[in-house]
Amino acid sequence: MREHLPLERIPLQGDVLGLGTTTSLDNGELTFLQQEGADTTTIWKCEASSGGIRALCPGDGSGHFPYVCFSGDATALRTPVDLALLGNTGGEPLQELVAEAIERLCRIGALPPAPIYGLRLLARWQSLVITVASKLCMGQQRRNTAIARSAASEATAGRSIYQLLQHYRLAAHDPGDPADPIRYLGASLQWECCGFYDTDPEQGRVTVPQPGAHLHLHGCSTDLRYGGHLHHEHPGSQLAELERLVLYPLQRIHSLASDLGVEDLRYGDGTARFRVVNRGSLDVSDVGVALVIDDCYSSHRYLRLPWLAAGEQEAFSVPLALPPGRHRLEVIADPQQEILERPELQENNRLALEVSVEAQV
Repeated sequence: MREHLPLERIPLQGDVLGLGTTTSLDNGELTFLQQEGADTTTIWKCEASSGGIRALCPGDGSGHFPYVCFSGDATALRTPVDLALLGNTGGEPLQELVAEAIERLCRIGALPPAPIYGLRLLARWQSLVITVASKLCMGQQRRNTAIARSAASEATAGRSIYQLLQHYRLAAHDPGDPADPIRYLGASLQWECCGFYDTDPEQGRVTVPQPGAHLHLHGCSTDLRYGGHLHHEHPGSQLAELERLVLYPLQRIHSLASDLGVEDLRYGDGTARFRVVNRGSLDVSDVGVALVIDDCYSSHRYLRLPWLAAGEQEAFSVPLALPPGRHRLEVIADPQQEILERPELQENNRLALEVSVEAQV
């Protein structure tokens, strides 16, 4: 992935809901938890190699997230749920319990309708399966299957993204099955969780788009030993008791996005000059820039931009000895479309210039 959001740009003052995934070089999941009585939120990183967790701190070098979803301070939106409304929660599907709580509170006017509900919950499990990103294949799988299909890889391409991630099992006892691909971690069965309930999950606003997958939940065991994405719908996950549930109706949704652009293309004194700008809200890395002369792509000049932070720009000067006559120069940022920009944001990725070069007398 080539899009990044630094940790320093996530406001953690107050009750901030969120979840995310770290980079392919530093695998893992992100969980946003607020300590009892604290006025700040801490992001916990869940390690792919062990299922363990650690708190992240600005400046510790682990702050570049290609996928992260978070709110502002949602303290004013807190709506605790009286769990007596849900009856006995043991053994019930967690997503159905959350959906029932939302429906009941909306019906009595205690919760306004919203496109997405944030939630915090405390749950005790009979058994729980979690997943942790062992490689960031979400965007890459989507890119691959969008442009090509392979008979050799069809089975993998058609599987759920969650089937491709590292799985762990929490239970009172180790099942002791050597053929079980799910690694047993231990008996840490009480989990503090944060996540989102999307009323229209097919839009993929807070998760990989899957029909009916409304609830996306990350969490940590309350003994702070393990963490990850709660695979609450897995056959190996069984709820013992929902101990606390707080809902947050989130009305406005803003998508963070990259927006590369080419500006101020000029030619003079045998040199092409231009700027590549990042007008988006995400940093980008390893961006290609092509300078095409007279629409001849086979002989284009190719540059590589290692990093361009949101709001920053990079100026280029390319020596270019053009023969006399009229020429067309075109600069294209990210010509291979490796940055995930929305179509309407790709229009400024290229800029063309007609130039006339006079013969030297």
